[in-house]
Amino acid sequence: MNFIMDKPVIEASVKIIYAGILSTIQDQGRFGLRKFGVPLSGAMDLYSAQFANALLNNDAHCAVLESTIIGPTLTFNSSTYIVVTGAKCQLSINKNNANLNTVIKINSGDTLHIGKITNGVRTYIAVSGGWQTPLILNSRSYYAGITKDKLIQIDDEFKILPPCKEIITRATVKFDSCHLNNNLIQVDRGPEFDQLDSRIRQTLLNRSFKVSPQSNRMAYKLENDYNLKAKEIITSSVQPGTVQMTPSGELIILMRDCQTTGGYARVLQLTDFAINQLSQKPAGSNFKFSIK
Repeated sequence: MNFIMDKPVIEASVKIIYAGILSTIQDQGRFGLRKFGVPLSGAMDLYSAQFANALLNNDAHCAVLESTIIGPTLTFNSSTYIVVTGAKCQLSINKNNANLNTVIKINSGDTLHIGKITNGVRTYIAVSGGWQTPLILNSRSYYAGITKDKLIQIDDEFKILPPCKEIITRATVKFDSCHLNNNLIQVDRGPEFDQLDSRIRQTLLNRSFKVSPQSNRMAYKLENDYNLKAKEIITSSVQPGTVQMTPSGELIILMRDCQTTGGYARVLQLTDFAINQLSQKPAGSNFKFSIK
């Protein structure tokens, strides 16, 4: 009697050939846990991440791959669809140029390369169905001390889902170019804003500030020589987008991986969309705060 063996099921996956810089898996973040000291995390530029997922008809919470300054090189072992958004960069599939902000059909064996960034800081790679990394505290977002890994490494292999249906690759949605080029960062007044000297308040809202190289997913530091200062406060709640001013005059803008409490004056609060925009500004770039 002859038996016909079923072909083994090969799991769809993506292998990391080159990890890029500060590359992580991120979704919209960990909600409802800040009272336990758990940072929100999530994609630094949620606009770009959500844009990519929307083009793929993914759930908005699907995880994406986020890279900073230099993007990764990936090889796919199965067919799927992807979208690359965020910072403007050189993008290629098997060394052939490809387009940002549009659905790309990927065949098994294809290699995706994110090249030089020409505008912005962070790129996002979304795959059909999202990156299938472990759910920890109801999120796939990497964060040291919560997830096993804090950064993507060479030779990592990530599961993805086979596409359940064909996606139309001709459809496009316009990516808002102002998102990368706007130099006005919208803010609200923070709880301690009115306690500042009038000169300091005017300086905050009328002068430009420069992004320091000492900026990361936890906080952006700003360079300034305006002799700003504020008194410390009793430790209070903070959140992504809170602009802190230290007694020595440092300006610190808390970002997605920020702590949940702090003792520095909370002088301004970025809107959520302003956090997205700031996350795409490289070190040395200038911007102004604008009361919305």
